[in-house]
Amino acid sequence: MALLDPPRTGPPPVVSLAARQVRRRTGGIRPARVFDLVGAGIAALCVAWLVFGRVAALSGPLGFVVVAFVVFVVVHAVLVSLHEDRIATRDAIMTTLLSAFGFVAFGVLALVVGFTLWRGRSALVHSNFYTQDMSKAGPLAPLTVGGAGHAVVGTLWMIGIALVLSVPLGLVCAVYLDQSRTRFARLVRTIVEAMTALPTILAGLFIYAAWILTLGYQQSGLAAALALSIMMLPYMIRTSDLVLRLVPQSLREASDALGAPTWRTVWHVVLPTARSGLTTAVILATARGIGEASPVLLTAGFTSYLNLDPVHGPMVSLPLLALELVASGQPSYVARGFGCAALLLLVILTLFAVARIIGGYGPGRQSPRQQRRAARASARDVARYAAQGGVR
Repeated sequence: MALLDPPRTGPPPVVSLAARQVRRRTGGIRPARVFDLVGAGIAALCVAWLVFGRVAALSGPLGFVVVAFVVFVVVHAVLVSLHEDRIATRDAIMTTLLSAFGFVAFGVLALVVGFTLWRGRSALVHSNFYTQDMSKAGPLAPLTVGGAGHAVVGTLWMIGIALVLSVPLGLVCAVYLDQSRTRFARLVRTIVEAMTALPTILAGLFIYAAWILTLGYQQSGLAAALALSIMMLPYMIRTSDLVLRLVPQSLREASDALGAPTWRTVWHVVLPTARSGLTTAVILATARGIGEASPVLLTAGFTSYLNLDPVHGPMVSLPLLALELVASGQPSYVARGFGCAALLLLVILTLFAVARIIGGYGPGRQSPRQQRRAARASARDVARYAAQGGVR
């Protein structure tokens, strides 16, 4: 009979923290994860094929994709759990779900952009599309006759007037909200945030009732610009307010320590520091207003002729012309309508790309051009001080 080991009376052995913890690799591509993804994908395709082709009388690509995705998530979680702990398994499940949702969102966006550009390609390739109006283009006219030149001019007039009205008011209101902490400022901020969710048709109805019906003015580009400015103003104020809040407080305190008044601090410190963000706010407000059709429909009317006077006579914009042409049902008109939509989409994507590039510089950061300009200004100041005997 074997002797039993005597019981241990001393303290348990000490295991270091480094020996108990295993460092988890969070970056890079691991072979185990690749095998899990490939295996889960093969299993998902096989199960979906069996369900739709052998077991159940189901059909349709959407159902096939849904079943395959559900099986993929379950099988992938099981495979990861075989060699990882619970935290890593949950992380793998959430990574799969978030990646799938992001891919779906990007796919829908790419489908919308690609479909619009593909349908509008037949009209965009003709130079007359950018220079002529629709006065001589009937329903059976080829795409070599007529275009959206009058809509381009109308869009430029409307958005230009709207920017002249909304940008100064938006900047002044944003500066007031940034500098004031009163109850009235909180009320204004609440109203601005509520106006961002305001349906755009209400802005057109307000201008139509106040400007056209009450004051007696006719439908024109100016009336449409007023409606667009009302719609763009809350976006301009809110974005500018958020940008001004990002200006470091140390810069304001340094200006106050030098004895500068509040208006000089705002003009020479706060606004130049937030210049890139304010430019981004203007571009985003422009992109918001340039694609609206419902306010323009109520306030500017519709015309197929070129009108260079924004005060008198109806005027049309690109989104309104695209809406009217596509709704007509005529093949040539539909092609021109998708051409207007594609042109508008390209303009908006360009504006957002420019806003993204400009907005990449945070408050206090300067672009290379601004850095060179600041260096030249500093060199001129040093030379001027030296000439005046200020530098010994």
